[in-house]
Amino acid sequence: MNYTLQRLVFPLATLGWAGVMLYFYGSGRIRHYLAPDFQPICLVGGLVLAVLSLFVMITYRVSADCGHNHRAGDVADHEAAEMHPLASLVLMLAPVIAAVMWTQDMYSFEALVRKGLDDAPTPIVPFSYKDMPPLTMEEIEKTHRKNAEGDLQFNLLEIYFAMGDPEMIRLIEGKGIEIEGRLVMEKMNNPNGTRRRLYRLFITCCAADARALPIILEFGKTPPEIAENQWVKVTGVIRFPKENGATQAVLEVKDAKQTDAPWEESFMRNY
Repeated sequence: MNYTLQRLVFPLATLGWAGVMLYFYGSGRIRHYLAPDFQPICLVGGLVLAVLSLFVMITYRVSADCGHNHRAGDVADHEAAEMHPLASLVLMLAPVIAAVMWTQDMYSFEALVRKGLDDAPTPIVPFSYKDMPPLTMEEIEKTHRKNAEGDLQFNLLEIYFAMGDPEMIRLIEGKGIEIEGRLVMEKMNNPNGTRRRLYRLFITCCAADARALPIILEFGKTPPEIAENQWVKVTGVIRFPKENGATQAVLEVKDAKQTDAPWEESFMRNY
């Protein structure tokens, strides 16, 4: 291939990558993959990559010295490549374009299992609760709304992390709460078939480090017919019993109804 044309092919690939990054940011699909703090990085990276690609494309006819001292007769070919540039272009763009077209922007069940969906709910303590000021029920009620029945509306992650906070357990155990999450089968400790598992995904920066954080739903009878992995809104009484030597968050369900997914779906760390 003519080297001048070859110089035009490679920035086309990086321009394609830039287009993918900008598309994900502009379309909002980026929220399924990155936490809010990191999403502007995708925008800036896409813009910088696009500018660099366009600069190379504009100046691809400009010749320049390689800067090396070559003796007479030396071969100074710095642009030759073993692979045809068009083949390189296809290999760099085709997988990215195919992934963008075919991804469902969500995990499969197999991936969720690898992310800890079926593991025994074990709290991750993100910081030392001893360093926090004393918590009171009045403070909790100030920061949590109540539904029409007077149940406090909690985020599932709050209840999950409460398993590692004795003070929080003391304050909310036995209280009526309302919570949302995705409903799946409970496979760990469910001898009577009356339990289900409610989970959300917790991420630090991106979907690659996501982990499924579940709590247990105890219906006390045959659970309602709700499709696997559907979003549900559940109300009930929260308990923190010891099961298999560990504290578990178990919600004794009063009512469970299918609901729409929240606007941020499941890949947000603070909702």
